[in-house]
Amino acid sequence: MIWNQTMECADRKMMELYQSEKLRDMVSRVYHNVPFYRQRMQQMHVGPEDIKTVHDLHKLPFTTKADLRDNYPYGLFAVPTSEIVRLHASSGTTGKPTVVGYTRKDLSTWSEVVARTLSCAGISREDFIQIAYGYGLFTGGLGIHYGSEKLGATVIPVSGGNTKRQLQLLQDFGSTVLACTPSYALYLAEAIEEHGFKDGDLKLRVGIFGAEPWSESMRSSIENNLGVMAIDIYGLSEIIGPGVASECEKKCGLHINEDHFIPEIINPETLEPVEKGEKGELVFTTITKEGLPLLRYRTRDLTRLDYQPCACSRTLVRMEKCLGRSDDMLIIRGVNIFPSQVETVLLEMSETLPHYMLIVERVNNLDSLTLMVEVEEQFFSDEIKELERLSAKIRHNAESALGISVGVKLVEPKTIERSEGKAKRVIDKRSL
Repeated sequence: MIWNQTMECADRKMMELYQSEKLRDMVSRVYHNVPFYRQRMQQMHVGPEDIKTVHDLHKLPFTTKADLRDNYPYGLFAVPTSEIVRLHASSGTTGKPTVVGYTRKDLSTWSEVVARTLSCAGISREDFIQIAYGYGLFTGGLGIHYGSEKLGATVIPVSGGNTKRQLQLLQDFGSTVLACTPSYALYLAEAIEEHGFKDGDLKLRVGIFGAEPWSESMRSSIENNLGVMAIDIYGLSEIIGPGVASECEKKCGLHINEDHFIPEIINPETLEPVEKGEKGELVFTTITKEGLPLLRYRTRDLTRLDYQPCACSRTLVRMEKCLGRSDDMLIIRGVNIFPSQVETVLLEMSETLPHYMLIVERVNNLDSLTLMVEVEEQFFSDEIKELERLSAKIRHNAESALGISVGVKLVEPKTIERSEGKAKRVIDKRSL
């Protein structure tokens, strides 16, 4: 078990003193080694000497994904490329990918924080961890891989996809931990049922799920259908990859490894810090990374922070499960909508399956939203009136949650394409 009690149980004063020391060092390094940051800080009339404690963070410039793309590929690196031993990149849907570089020390830090993540979930060297995240430039697979080895667990590096093989290895290798996206976990649960697995055929007990937002209702569905304790993890390649934050077995917020990553919550409109406990956009400053240290990186993820100690005895600040993303947000007839809101509605209904698609169109200059949702097969063999009743119920619940009118299209199981990675939930035809 990886348990850094000094840091994971530090009191707030000690943590802030540690963060302040590391922050001063990091700001000096990026000012002198990264022309982009030096120029930004000079424009703001800020120098390293102005940053004395974590309470001076607001004086520093923000960093965005666009900044990484504009400086593609190595413009934000703070060390010579001769010191970079690993490159990863995001799978951005538009433009150039965002490239991240790791020194040997960065890789060691990464393994440490991922091992903490696994320990939070009660995983030990006795476990067999089947990694169904993709390997390659995506950080998920290799990040969980090296953290698992640091922990001393047995790694099964299957990578993403190939569901038939996933099922075979789950059974034959006696995997006790599954690491993948939550949507793929549901897909595997369906496949397990279809293949007629019986109780006792699998040894799975824990699921480590991340890379996409998911609701509490989806957690219940995964736990009931897959028979695991579902743990939410959080990371992004720009900050380090998986290992930034994780739930513990208490499942009451994700512990941020804040001795490496300082979190802030800002108002995404005004860019000003919000009051403690308020919801807003999550911002990270890395304070131990060497290859690609970032100042106030805007994640676009919406959440809130809780500084109260957890029942598990960790004092690391906790972030609430992400409520959506400020840039994933749909604006339909002036109303802000997140796919996770729809997911919660559907998973609270016993008649629907946890597979859906939001289709946004513009008809006669007016935006329209249609919810395509899979329902249990039995409804298609019942009377038309039953389908109409269910459609009306879904429409009512969705409109109550979203605050706008919603069209509903019911489809049979397996109609909506399954994903072996991040689930595609929205088709916005307005931009086509």
